[in-house]
Amino acid sequence: MRSNLVAAIILILVGLFFLASNLGWTDLNIGRLIATWWPAILIAVGVGMLFGRK
Repeated sequence: MRSNLVAAIILILVGLFFLASNLGWTDLNIGRLIATWWPAILIAVGVGMLFGRK
């Protein structure tokens, strides 16, 4: 159940970033951000899976 909540929150945040970018509220480039930080995202997912095991 917790993984569903985390996945939902992540999807909402990504959607909000894309919406803010499309509306011109921010000049944040999502593609560049993901291209830069994708290794950290993989590490975070792996650590979450490791500590989420029961």
